[in-house]
Amino acid sequence: MAQPSFDIGVPAPPGIISRLCMPDFIRRMAKRLPGNVALFDGEREITFAELDRMANRVANGILASGAVAGERIALIGHNSIEFVAALIGVMRANMVLVPINTMLGREDNDYIIGHAGVSRAIVERGLMEAANCGAICAARGIPVWPMDEDLPAFGAFRVNEPPVDIENDDIAIVIYTSGTTSRPKGACHSHSSLSLAAMTCALEWRLGRSDRVTLQLPLFHCGGQALLYAHLMVGGAAVLMRGFDAGRMLEEIDRRRITMCVGLPIMYAQMIDHPDRAKYSTASLRHNIYTMAVMPEPLMRRLLVEFSNTFYLTSGQTEMFPITTIAQPDRQMKRFGNYWGESALINDTVILDDDGNPLPQNTVGELCHRGPNVTSGYYRNPEATEEMRAFGWHHTGDLALIDDAGEILFIDRKKDMIKSGGENIPSVRIEETLLSIEGVEAAAVVGLPHPHWGEAVTGFVKMRNGASPCETSILEAAKERLGSVQTPKRIIFIEDFPKTGTGKLRKIELRLQYADFYN
Repeated sequence: MAQPSFDIGVPAPPGIISRLCMPDFIRRMAKRLPGNVALFDGEREITFAELDRMANRVANGILASGAVAGERIALIGHNSIEFVAALIGVMRANMVLVPINTMLGREDNDYIIGHAGVSRAIVERGLMEAANCGAICAARGIPVWPMDEDLPAFGAFRVNEPPVDIENDDIAIVIYTSGTTSRPKGACHSHSSLSLAAMTCALEWRLGRSDRVTLQLPLFHCGGQALLYAHLMVGGAAVLMRGFDAGRMLEEIDRRRITMCVGLPIMYAQMIDHPDRAKYSTASLRHNIYTMAVMPEPLMRRLLVEFSNTFYLTSGQTEMFPITTIAQPDRQMKRFGNYWGESALINDTVILDDDGNPLPQNTVGELCHRGPNVTSGYYRNPEATEEMRAFGWHHTGDLALIDDAGEILFIDRKKDMIKSGGENIPSVRIEETLLSIEGVEAAAVVGLPHPHWGEAVTGFVKMRNGASPCETSILEAAKERLGSVQTPKRIIFIEDFPKTGTGKLRKIELRLQYADFYN
């Protein structure tokens, strides 16, 4: 039987009468569906009642440590039951989540942890000594709770919900996203923003108690979190995975009766081409979401016949947690390429010129949005916040148009941001790193089309006179500073860079000339 919300005799916090926050949805499901499974993690599973109690222990443990509302708590780990319980517990204590991307290099994560003013951290045991993760906390003297199985570090604390007052506009999470500048920016989302973004997903896909989603998307990103919360808030379940494996994905779809699958086009291609494909049924799937890359027409035709007939293309940003546009299944065979469909129901969308004027249909400008899921601003960065919110719209930095059918056609990046494998990667920072390597005279970094990554980070390098070009040594030196995500996949040596009459680098010519480099 589910535990009561608060200890008997303890007054409920005043804001609870009308608040909107994700932990409250978990409490409600723990009462309505206490024995229903909320999370599958390999051979392990946890019910809503058990998840609610584990999250309460985390919240009570954090409060017992002396932390006060609004302190930033870092979460460092991979997808797991414990990671989800920590997400809910930190929010329930009204602390601010700072999920750390375990794929970033030491320099970026050290900056993020320092800039966010992280006061405490919950760290997966295997990452406690990793140079880009737990070691940063140790070097900064940040107290750490180990994220072991079943969270024994919090096992002694109470299972009743702490009577913490949470306002809808209190910041629930700061997710750092790399901008075009040299440093990551922290997008702040309130409790209501996060909850409404998740509710939008639940409404768009008509989710209910029988729905289950595969989550190989890392939960330190908002995309994975949004779909996790969307399922949990309606009594559905999530199947947690660490990375993508086509065979295991097929197995989980079959044995767990998955209703929603999420992935890159290349992931779906690997599943239908898997040698054991015939052993597994995908008949339970109701929704198949692909994102971060264009779906080739031949692949889509195969998938609709061999896999499932309901595919959606979604796009969005960390600043909007994240889904803002959806191309519906009935459009999949009619529109290919960079057609992004229509706005999600929570958003207004417009194309603006540089002066903030709305542009007519079929005119290219900047894609801008409004809605309650828009970030409250960038943490400790008022200048970037003001620029992002100019003219009363959220500016995406994407160039697009809206056609006569009301559908969004993506054209290009307004700035030189590379989107590779779901990561936003700034070219400027990588160029600075390449230029710091001995023998390099000039460098440019662009994203080139890639069948797996969507865009592959690619470095163009001109060596100094007398310096010998060596791709391996340059990549090794870059990886030391940048980490695996931002390090270029390849280095292409060239003699001269294309430039404008005023000497400005023309990256578009590099993109066009080498568009088929990875194909």
